[in-house]
Amino acid sequence: MRFDRRHFLSVLGIGLTGRALAQGYGQTWKVESDEGRPVANMRLPGEIVGEIPALKGITYVGPAEAETTLYEFFDYNCPYCRKAAADMVSLAGSDPTLRIGLINNPILSPQSAQAAKVALAVQRKLGSAAAWSLYGTLLAGRGSIDGTGALKAAAKLGVPAAELETIGDSEEVRLALKAQMRMAADLGLAATPSYVLGNTGLLGHPGAKSLARMIAAMRRCDRIAC
Repeated sequence: MRFDRRHFLSVLGIGLTGRALAQGYGQTWKVESDEGRPVANMRLPGEIVGEIPALKGITYVGPAEAETTLYEFFDYNCPYCRKAAADMVSLAGSDPTLRIGLINNPILSPQSAQAAKVALAVQRKLGSAAAWSLYGTLLAGRGSIDGTGALKAAAKLGVPAAELETIGDSEEVRLALKAQMRMAADLGLAATPSYVLGNTGLLGHPGAKSLARMIAAMRRCDRIAC
């Protein structure tokens, strides 16, 4: 899994503009983070949000029939994504009726993309439960995360590193990663982590309690703040 940043971007064909980037990064809804700071959010085009479930390679946890799904767009080398991962695990454990979908958006470095390819290989080979476990393991560690580190962590799941590397370098994984990153760009989710809850995009990590409040509001009134 070797590529430099220029080659990676050219192969994936990820542009700098998307269908929703013209929207501002203000507050459509007045919501606060766990620290009491305003959370940047924006209304997203429903037709684009409706395309998310069709993406290949999303790692899901929670019931498939859940009425509410929270999507996280993340980068394995985003420092805020480490805190977010711990909170995602906490939310999944405390809200068994919530479905969480993890979507790769490795915009920070080629190393992030390498790790994402390993995660997608695990998801393709072993399914979402194994990919969810790898997500928690990688983001609970310290230091930068690259393909080699991700392969070492994934080896504990029982799949030879050579096999995972082959899957990660496949056309299927390349296209899945390209589609996931394109979705983030189309939605204007330029920060990591970012979230999609209903037709609202959240930029940055607001914290577990704040997310729980927004999820509860979504269930009451179909928006993140009632």
